[in-house]
Amino acid sequence: MKKFITGAALSLAGAALLGALVTGCGNADTDTAESTQESVVESENAAEAETEDFGPEAYLSGINVADYVTLGEYTGVEVSVDAPVVTDEYLDSYIDYVLQSNMVKTEVTDRPVEEGDIVNIDYEGKIDGVAFDGGTAQGYDLTIGSGAFIDGFEDGLIGAQSGETLDVNVTFPEDYPGEEVAGKDAVFTVTVNSISVESLPELTDEFVQGLDVGVNTVEEYRQYAYDLLMEEEQNTHDSNAEVAILEAVMANSELQDPPEDMTNRYYSRMIDNMTYYASMYGYDLETFLSIQGTSEDAIRESSVQAGQEIITMQAIAEAEGLSVTDEELDAEIESNAGSLGYDDVEEYRASLDVEGYREYMMSEKVLDFLLENAVVTDVEPETEAAEAETTETAETESAAETQTAEAETETQATETGSES
Repeated sequence: MKKFITGAALSLAGAALLGALVTGCGNADTDTAESTQESVVESENAAEAETEDFGPEAYLSGINVADYVTLGEYTGVEVSVDAPVVTDEYLDSYIDYVLQSNMVKTEVTDRPVEEGDIVNIDYEGKIDGVAFDGGTAQGYDLTIGSGAFIDGFEDGLIGAQSGETLDVNVTFPEDYPGEEVAGKDAVFTVTVNSISVESLPELTDEFVQGLDVGVNTVEEYRQYAYDLLMEEEQNTHDSNAEVAILEAVMANSELQDPPEDMTNRYYSRMIDNMTYYASMYGYDLETFLSIQGTSEDAIRESSVQAGQEIITMQAIAEAEGLSVTDEELDAEIESNAGSLGYDDVEEYRASLDVEGYREYMMSEKVLDFLLENAVVTDVEPETEAAEAETTETAETESAAETQTAEAETETQATETGSES
């Protein structure tokens, strides 16, 4: 049975769009870029996109970058970014997340299904007595009240006993993303195999040891989690710094619009990615982009900026003697093929836009160079106490100013009355 799209799923899809734009622009956020590269490889549209003819100026190898950019100052650039910080609240929320991800499931045998229970079910859906595609499953775990299934299905299981088989009548919404069932009445024959409840585990030494992360006590785990979060914060800090530095470098440079072939290449990649994600969730492209708060025109503008950024970075690479050798490219492809489960490296290579991937690797080198040669000032975020103190001080000063102004007004009024 198809499930409704949740807000979280749409948010993830929106992040995928951002990842596609970032990769196109050559951002050095390696995790984002690699995950985006993986999604592109998995996309059914990707293979078709790789064979598309974008024209002779679609790649850096087909243009003279000096025709499109005159570099200004690109070393010693000064930027300010938020310092990497892991607060106690952030650490606690992460540990809570880990606990919630390892809920303890306990089977219930002395009562029927209630709201919040996890039921393991077999089901078969029929319309007019005929089973339909996607309407049958065995051993499916469903949380009652989660809203994972269409209206009426989960409520229909409340009160059922473990081992019971019953029919649940539902009506698919008119706008359900499946024309063969949309708006139709269906009967699901459901067998409740078991009923379970989940409870939050306690953070104990035994629980920590069960996580198998190389630590044995709660104290050690808190330090492990802190280090893990701080590493992520540092990566985010560096990525934000690189973005800020690149923006400053481009502001210092004289830029022309990139070749139309290059703009078309970026635009096509972004549209292919978003079309793929839209199809995953049962939407057409226009609707999906609208949900994400963007449009094809906005993506077209982003493709122009992507071209300007990659050209600027190539100009820096040429000025500083930075390049990606064939050996480096081959090693990267081989490494990625293994991590993505490809037995044949050439099969993976055939699914890639190899020249585009070379450009991405070049951009990583350039961004590393820019970061190493920039002046980055870390801005310490204000704590809640500091913010409260600042607010209280501002309110006190404002009140004092108001009182002073009122006093001056009264004095002026008194003086005016005396003169009269």
